[in-house]
Amino acid sequence: MKSKKTKVGVGRSKKSKMGSKQFVLETGESQDDIVSQVLDVTIAAINATKDRVPIDLAKGILGTIANILIITQSVIKNKSDFHAIADKCEAIREILERATKEASEDDLQGHLGHALSQLNKSVNRINSDVASTKEQGFWRRLFAVTINHDKIAAWEKDLDRVLGLFNFEAIAGMGIDMKLVKKALKLMDNVPSISAPKHRQIKPPSRPAMLYGRDDLVAELTNLVVNDEHLALIGPGGMGKSSLAKAIINEPPVKHKFADRRFFVTYDGVDPSTITFETFMTRFAGALGIEIAGADPVRQISTFLYSASALVVLDNAETFEEASASSALGDIPPAIAEIASIPGVILLLTSRSRRNAPKVQWITKDIPPLDLSSAQAAFFRIYGHVSRSEAEENIKDLLKELDFHPLSINILANAAQQNGWSPAMLLKRWKDRHSKVLDGGNGNLQSLLDTMQLSLSSLSVQNLGEDGLRALAIIAFLPQGLNEDLASDLLPSLPQVDTICNVLCMQSLAYRQDKFIKVLAPVRHYLRDSLQAPGSACLQEICAFYYRALDSCWGERDQYADIIISDHLNIEHIVAANLAHVQDGTSNTYDVCSKFLWHLQRRLPRPTTLTHAISNIVENSSTRMLKAHCLSNLAQLYVTLSQLVEASQAFQAAEALYLTAGNPEGMVYCLITRADALRAQGRFIQSRNLLEDLQHSDCWESLSKTTKARAWDFLDMARMHTFTASCDELFVNSMEDCIYGLQSKIWHWRAKFRYGGEAVQVIARLEDLLLQCTSTGTLFDRICALEGLAQIACCEGRLSDAMDNLQTLVEMSMGLDSEGVLWYTVDKAVLASKQGNYGIARELIQKASEPFQFFALRNARAFLHRSYGSACIELTAGECDRAETYFTATIEACDMQNNLTLKTFSMRGLGEVAFTHGNFALAAERFAETRSLCAEMGVPPQHLYSCLPFYTLPDKFEGWASFLKGQTPFADVI
Repeated sequence: MKSKKTKVGVGRSKKSKMGSKQFVLETGESQDDIVSQVLDVTIAAINATKDRVPIDLAKGILGTIANILIITQSVIKNKSDFHAIADKCEAIREILERATKEASEDDLQGHLGHALSQLNKSVNRINSDVASTKEQGFWRRLFAVTINHDKIAAWEKDLDRVLGLFNFEAIAGMGIDMKLVKKALKLMDNVPSISAPKHRQIKPPSRPAMLYGRDDLVAELTNLVVNDEHLALIGPGGMGKSSLAKAIINEPPVKHKFADRRFFVTYDGVDPSTITFETFMTRFAGALGIEIAGADPVRQISTFLYSASALVVLDNAETFEEASASSALGDIPPAIAEIASIPGVILLLTSRSRRNAPKVQWITKDIPPLDLSSAQAAFFRIYGHVSRSEAEENIKDLLKELDFHPLSINILANAAQQNGWSPAMLLKRWKDRHSKVLDGGNGNLQSLLDTMQLSLSSLSVQNLGEDGLRALAIIAFLPQGLNEDLASDLLPSLPQVDTICNVLCMQSLAYRQDKFIKVLAPVRHYLRDSLQAPGSACLQEICAFYYRALDSCWGERDQYADIIISDHLNIEHIVAANLAHVQDGTSNTYDVCSKFLWHLQRRLPRPTTLTHAISNIVENSSTRMLKAHCLSNLAQLYVTLSQLVEASQAFQAAEALYLTAGNPEGMVYCLITRADALRAQGRFIQSRNLLEDLQHSDCWESLSKTTKARAWDFLDMARMHTFTASCDELFVNSMEDCIYGLQSKIWHWRAKFRYGGEAVQVIARLEDLLLQCTSTGTLFDRICALEGLAQIACCEGRLSDAMDNLQTLVEMSMGLDSEGVLWYTVDKAVLASKQGNYGIARELIQKASEPFQFFALRNARAFLHRSYGSACIELTAGECDRAETYFTATIEACDMQNNLTLKTFSMRGLGEVAFTHGNFALAAERFAETRSLCAEMGVPPQHLYSCLPFYTLPDKFEGWASFLKGQTPFADVI
């Protein structure tokens, strides 16, 4: 049996395979027939060996490989492709027979157990794949199936890797004949000489004492390592890559798998300009605990690593990765690739560079900054001058300014601790010195300066020359970084800017985020403090590009609007910087500032940093008008953000400048807008007085007809709410204006209904005006007419018609006015509750919140509308406690925004809640406050809802009406 096996079975080398091919040509036998014979012999040998081995795990492995070969024999069509697999199965049989001879289950605790475990996993995976292929063939009613050649090759590679674990170190202590083991391994032609260099044990570095916020990341990376993946941890200096590697190498699963075969090779402190291939390999070997003797160091290191599974950390790999770009050092990447290919050897690399060795299947992980909580924990682990609870709020913003960069946090905390700085002093030091505070000493672990100089001195960055530093300075200057899609347009004088950005990102000096090339905050502060400011030529190019976008964009969303939206922080920064350096009206910066604020208000309303820059504009004869334009648009932005106090202040400042500059039209425009903002707050008396005073001012007669029509229109809006004029007088003076005429006619008839006019007549006129709007009016005019029809339907109890009109209003506003969509959706929700559809009402309120979070967060007026609507829905649904919560929240928000209208409505709502609970004394108190608020607004209490019918509560809530009439129970309480 044995001689037969030796003849046609396991004794075959690559040479013997060629011999087999010749035999086929001579005898006419097919290659599949020969492989079939080989399989017969090998299966028989494996089954015989299985009965002899003493270890159950080895028996199981042999049974599995026998099953693989049996399936191959019976149903696999391309048997000839399994020749090498059969060889490896025979090698497994011989190795297991020798390795487990006279062994016991106790021997499985060491290297032998690990090797057997890995082999078991490998053969089980192959068996599962082969069996699955057989099953697929069965269901497809195929008598033979074919397995992809690439899959078979992958199985061969996996078996090579595992068989490499059965070496002299794993079984040397078991008295096994090494000649026989070596003979079996050489069947694969892939194992070097077993002789290994002398070895002294080098203990790996311990786990870092401080490692906050990295538990999940360490667990993820550890899982990859123990599953035989090569890792490359990439990130800028000070991000904690080395600390992560030290943590991983000390994780229990890693220690269990690699035992004392965990090696940490660091290249920190090595000058990239002086490193050679010999110094690279010498340091590598030193960390392994071996000495290289003679030539071919890669072979010697590989021989040592072949002896058992190993984890090798290559720390600060950017040192040799940069050097390996030199043709003289081109052997480094192939050496790393060869070591990475050794079965059972896993590489973990940390680097600032992405120029990692090719031909290695790296899993690349970009190391992120810390989160806020972890950053705070790291800071207060070092800084102990005050308790965390006392300083947390102040320190939080400072940590955000550092972009939660671990090294910077460590240096800053140590500086504050060692110098005894209070939180206030630390904030002052940071504000005054920025990156200089982060120069904590010598070495890149104590100083941001040193770690930055290390990155800037890399060969790749040095090769960029002055253009690289110019690009870095620009990226650091722009708060958003450099828009990668626009880089060549922004910096035409840097034709290689795309290549430069690629190199900077490759070296982790910069990173990509949301189409921008950015730098971390500590890097930005260092560059701003250490490099020259961006050259005037580059800044002029950037200004010219952004200014053209602002000049070209006045209509709907287009490519220029996209630029303004995407680069809004950069544009704002450029404008603010330019405003600080112009002294007269010859610059177009003032006009650009006005245009930018106009776009910001319409396309991306948010608070702006330009307020301070605008207020600091020097006022003279050439700048007064320009500054007034900026203030006017700034005030409009404040109105959109519901920052009405700030809006009023900006409007008044603009009015004074316009008046001094001899521009009454500009002054009156600001005054009218300011008056309308007061009306929106429910301050109808103040709004009315302001506009009536305007009509008696010296400048009234000099105003254009359209400006006068606008003033009349807004004045009548205030008078309509206070019922201080006949409805026949309202909106008449502005009806003939070409701009405000149609809108004034609509409001005139809406006022007629509010004053008790006949609904049929009003509806007919509004429907006629709506038709006119379709042909001659604006979208706003159409919305105004349709809103009036919806309100009338609501007042008449035709709630379905009102809902239809509101849905049309939502559709008309979609895509053009996000706040309008939110507004009318809330109105629909309130009407749905009046119809008894409380579930639908709540869904609509939720729907109004989700798509428009931008407005919900920044526009208090929209928030108030939604909050009051929720209160009405809950009260109507009988959920008084929830309604009370919403009414109270609305009142608190109204106090912050000086909004009297919704405060008055909500106070009445609280009165109805108390009335429902039978607490008539509290109800009377709430209703009395409501009446007082009506007086402050200038609205007659009986007409509280006349102009805003969607805000009214259902008739079943009678407390307010009873209070106004002095009926029971309020006759006795008051």
